[in-house]
Amino acid sequence: MTIAFQLAVFALIATSFLLVIGVPVVLASPDGWSSSKNAVFSGASLWIGLVFLVGILNSFIS
Repeated sequence: MTIAFQLAVFALIATSFLLVIGVPVVLASPDGWSSSKNAVFSGASLWIGLVFLVGILNSFIS
């Protein structure tokens, strides 16, 4: 269970890093929001899911 928790936290950190870097780049590109909004929404949905997953797994660890 600890390994699953650690992997989920790592995935959350990696996704957060990618969103922090990627979203401003996407919005600054010439096509910007209209061409990449599905990717931004998918990344945000993944991030929210990982937050809940880490919270649930944390309840089993503590």
